[in-house]
Amino acid sequence: MFGKINFHDEFYMKLKTLVLPITIQQFMLALVSATDAVMLGAVSQTALSAVSLAGQIQFVLNLFISGISAGCGIMAAQYWGKGDADSIEAVIPIALRTNLIFSGIFTLAAAVAPEMLMRIFTNETALVTSGAEYLRAVAFSYLLCGISQIYLILLKNTGHAAVSSRISSTAVVLNIILNAVLIFGLFGFPALGIAGAAYATVTARLVELIWSYIETKRPSRVRVIWKKMFCRADRILSKDFWRYTTPVLGAALVWGIAYVSYSVIMGHMGSDAVAANSITTIAKNMLSCLIRGVSGGAGVLIGNLLGAGELEKAKVYGSRLTHMAIAVGVATGGMLMLISPLIVKFAPLSEAAAHYLQYMLLFCGFNIMAQSVNTTVLDGIFCAGGDSKFDMKGNLGAMWCFSVPFGFLAAFVLKLPVMVVYGIVNLDEIVKLPAVYLHYKKYIWVRNITRQEAKE
Repeated sequence: MFGKINFHDEFYMKLKTLVLPITIQQFMLALVSATDAVMLGAVSQTALSAVSLAGQIQFVLNLFISGISAGCGIMAAQYWGKGDADSIEAVIPIALRTNLIFSGIFTLAAAVAPEMLMRIFTNETALVTSGAEYLRAVAFSYLLCGISQIYLILLKNTGHAAVSSRISSTAVVLNIILNAVLIFGLFGFPALGIAGAAYATVTARLVELIWSYIETKRPSRVRVIWKKMFCRADRILSKDFWRYTTPVLGAALVWGIAYVSYSVIMGHMGSDAVAANSITTIAKNMLSCLIRGVSGGAGVLIGNLLGAGELEKAKVYGSRLTHMAIAVGVATGGMLMLISPLIVKFAPLSEAAAHYLQYMLLFCGFNIMAQSVNTTVLDGIFCAGGDSKFDMKGNLGAMWCFSVPFGFLAAFVLKLPVMVVYGIVNLDEIVKLPAVYLHYKKYIWVRNITRQEAKE
């Protein structure tokens, strides 16, 4: 099979320009969490666990931001394939206005009531206090993130994925450097610990936003026209935007809130379980970068083809991408299992937490294999054609009818061991696989959603 692959054909050449930048971007983002864990773990296990739980607030916000951005990306990719930049510039302000509302609410909540937010995830006083300190300091970054992600998704879906990746990656490097400086007090700066990690994030987000703004101002780039924020949106485009964005946002929220529920379950099983779960999540995110790269590249590539009216070609490329997702998932999950002893050896954890970690990594390896296929097909291929309702239905079935209720039952009613509970909540991706395959073969996603006359 591999002998027949020609990496110089059009499919692989186009995919390379999309997958590599997105993969690098995702790896750099995961690297921030990894360095946070190492640096804060050096401060204390409490600091590591507290910031991990506080990060769930950013995670929930990202559900809204990514849902809106993904809906925006669906339309941008298809209209870019059609060659209609005016319609893209009409859609962007709708997404930006919505993101500002969500990110503003989260910024206010984190700044005013951080202790209340932390108590959602844990009842341990030390974790609540430390996490609240972090949330107060990091709150402003939420607003910056809401704006910058629209700029980055615009660049990625209009032929400038490499630029988007370069901006995010540079911001990440800056974040890591500032983490070290502000957490430990290097070069004459005060050692701020947890608060230092938060201030580093705020600074990096600000740089990311400024740079992405400048990039969209270059000649021939599709722009974000801020004055349209205060004008009535085109009725047809606005209707289309919400038609394709609402299911994506719904799917993100259904998935994300269930994922947060997993953190709530693990957060009430002791600090050792929280710390081990934190390291497992970081390792998973770092090794899943290629999965997210393939998924992101699939969304842009398939969306461009569908918008250009090349439906049969999109169908062929969808099949290739699905097979690629299977190979990437097996390789990634296998790699995580293979290096799990090294992760356990070097993780800054107590003996009990390290014991949990070694088994969590093995469970996670199997989860990643299924996740690769689901992410590429659901978030990439299906969304590219505006077929995003199934993602929400799949999450409802696999997570809310299986993993969440059985996870709570196992943890709080049956009082089962930590590893049994963790195993239950990591079966969601595997449970979802058969339904995803059957829906894919219906080819509902093979459609052009652009308008011939978008403007009234």
